Amino acid sequence: MKNSHFEFNIFGTCKRISEGIHEPEKMEQFSTFLNGITKNITTKNVNNRRINHGREATNALAKEARKNGLLLTSSGNVNAEWSSNYVSAYSKGGNKGSNQDSFIVWESFGGKEDVMFCGVFDGHGPWGHVVGKRVKKVYPAYLLHYWREASSQRSILINGDQFAMWKKSFMKACSTVDYDLELHPIIDSFYSGTAGLTLVREGDLLVVANVGDSRAVLGTTSDDGSLVAVQLTVDFKPNLPQESERIYKAGGSVCEAEDELGVSRIRASNEETTEGPGLALSRAFGDYFFKDFGLISEPDVIQRTITTRDRFVILASDGVWDVVSNEKAVEIVSAASEKDESSKRLVDYAAGQWKRKRPGFCVDDISVVCLFFHSTSSQQVESD
Repeated sequence: MKNSHFEFNIFGTCKRISEGIHEPEKMEQFSTFLNGITKNITTKNVNNRRINHGREATNALAKEARKNGLLLTSSGNVNAEWSSNYVSAYSKGGNKGSNQDSFIVWESFGGKEDVMFCGVFDGHGPWGHVVGKRVKKVYPAYLLHYWREASSQRSILINGDQFAMWKKSFMKACSTVDYDLELHPIIDSFYSGTAGLTLVREGDLLVVANVGDSRAVLGTTSDDGSLVAVQLTVDFKPNLPQESERIYKAGGSVCEAEDELGVSRIRASNEETTEGPGLALSRAFGDYFFKDFGLISEPDVIQRTITTRDRFVILASDGVWDVVSNEKAVEIVSAASEKDESSKRLVDYAAGQWKRKRPGFCVDDISVVCLFFHSTSSQQVESD
């Protein structure tokens, strides 16, 4: 009888991949394989316990921040008396069902007065609203855990580079968030996921990490004193050259449906799933069906040093950017008579543009976070 070599996957099943290997060699390979798996599982268990302990500590900090009015997850504003930040945030569901958008604003992130964290999450798919809320809950904890880890190794690993520490922390946090979703015993993320646009301000350093097609736009003053819009992030759509190249290499395809001209989607291109669902973004948390066809959850992380010219930054889901230009959004936020009305004004305007520009289409869910850099208001925190 011919000997066979089998490849095992994480579910314990196996498939034949070659023949002609002698029994002793096969047993030696299998033993090595088991030793490797045991070591890997042990390492992961230790890491998971350490991370979970960090999450417990972060949850306690979050509870305290919410108690003190420094953590916001529903429409309202945050303006701590000792901070130069002022945040206005607002979310409104469209007419497609449950609002799958969510956001978080956390002043004094991790107990540090000079650090702020903001995030906008745009869910999609049958479980999109649940996936978005889950990511909103665990993302700050993982990020804080890895940032503290990087800070403790500052001189050894990254030479004290502030941005390098945040970038490293964001990269690890996004990977762990995606892993957390995949292993969740209740949430079904196979055909559901979320975009995640997050921001950290530490002093004058602004760090933005983007997974998906939400967008960050800066309102800043030009040399002639006029207000201009600067797009800080890339909308990660499947038709972007670097994204489509990765998708095709992974065995996926990028195409437009006849009834959705201008909307590119990732689709599986193998014989077993020639049709199947499509996904209109090239990076997302969850959506594990598409992870085999080029979808990734790796963030694009950028930095900017805030100057006296920079007035505010807008974080918004694509419910805004599909119908509103960067310039118009900056104009609306700047024209608000009160800062706490700025996000609602932009959301309401975008909702009206959906009805005007795309009649017959469902109005998308819309979420906006406006972070003003040089607040002089002494107004206290308010929320719905």
